Amino acid sequence: MISAGYLRECIQVYGSVRKSAVDSSFRRLGIEKLSIGDIQRLEWDALESKIRRWIRAAKVCVRILFASEKKLCEQIFDGIETAAVDEACFVETVKGPAVQLFNFAEAVSISRRSPEKMFKILDLHDALVDLMPDIESVFDAKSADSIRVQAAEILSRLAEAARGILSEFENAVLREPSKIPVPGGTIHPLTRYVMNYISLISDYKQTLIELIMSKPSTGSRYSGDPTTPDMEFAELESKPPLALHLIWIIVILQFNLDGKSKLYKDVSLAHLFMMNNVHYIVQKVKGSTELREMIGDDYLRKLTGKFRQSATNYQRATWVGVLYCLRDEGLHVSGSFSSGVSKSALRERFKSFNGMFEEVHRTQATWLIPDTQLREELRISISEHLIPAYRSFLGRFRSHIESGRHPENYIKYSVEDLESAVLDFFEGCPVSQHSRKRSQ
Repeated sequence: MISAGYLRECIQVYGSVRKSAVDSSFRRLGIEKLSIGDIQRLEWDALESKIRRWIRAAKVCVRILFASEKKLCEQIFDGIETAAVDEACFVETVKGPAVQLFNFAEAVSISRRSPEKMFKILDLHDALVDLMPDIESVFDAKSADSIRVQAAEILSRLAEAARGILSEFENAVLREPSKIPVPGGTIHPLTRYVMNYISLISDYKQTLIELIMSKPSTGSRYSGDPTTPDMEFAELESKPPLALHLIWIIVILQFNLDGKSKLYKDVSLAHLFMMNNVHYIVQKVKGSTELREMIGDDYLRKLTGKFRQSATNYQRATWVGVLYCLRDEGLHVSGSFSSGVSKSALRERFKSFNGMFEEVHRTQATWLIPDTQLREELRISISEHLIPAYRSFLGRFRSHIESGRHPENYIKYSVEDLESAVLDFFEGCPVSQHSRKRSQ
């Protein structure tokens, strides 16, 4: 046919015969014929499943289906002197499936950005990076230029989409608007979501280090903008831009949480809330080797200092007033013929202590510290301040109360009672339930 001058017809006949075989194999790989509009209208769960299927199918298409078809063309048309017949036949045969294959990736690359799409977009990007040498080899003909260009453009768009999503995620964390305080000062859903998200980002470190080339857009202590936290990069100059973005996300998360802490009417609970949340951030960083490596131990120490400071602030806000009841000042009567202790002042002091401790006990039993070790550490710290002070006060003044009428109205707690009551703190349920648990 070719020697008789029917080159175009030959290519068309070959293409029509082989196209059906290629199309059949293509369909068996599960790649549906969807328009870019169809793909962009898909719900994310459905699209995520199709991306996974596409990555598997693309490897088979490029490395087996298209590559073997190219080889077959070269074998059949070997020795034909007319230039590039095999290339023309190959492109004619696979161009439709190839365009359909890459149209899917292109639709994903230009679809609406949202944080949940980041990791599948990175999977798609990594798969395409891995396939690019094969794409360039299989589609090396001039007539296949458009396929190579399309693949390269998709790769560029996927990279830009990943950068855009990271920036939008940062802004979403900063502006997250919820105004309902979480009960008991426990870990805010935003904290869990953000830390799980950046842990996943760290799993894609190798890809993102190459894609994220600029520092985050941050506030400056000189900007005077109260809606954005300050952050200076002078001490972090040696870190790659990706690490700076991760640190910035933690900074803006804390900034948002600090605003949410002000929703609590009880300042002690506000400090407990910040302690819980910053402690969770620290534990998530420590729990991921990649994340810890990028954040760095210096910044991790700063975070640890912040949650410890919140714990100290909580103790001051809660216990300074309670412990103030156990001071000696104001109890001694100078020139008295009795013991030198004012019993009425002492009775008032015990009543004040009892009332304050009962309120703290009732309230803070319903507060929650979900981390077992942190909960135990704070209880121990409370006991170390409270128990010796109460034991000493009781030892000095018990006899003055017991020598009077109705001592049980004033000395309501033994030292052991206080030790037991402290164990009720931060369990997240009312005291009556704790008592029932201990009796079982």
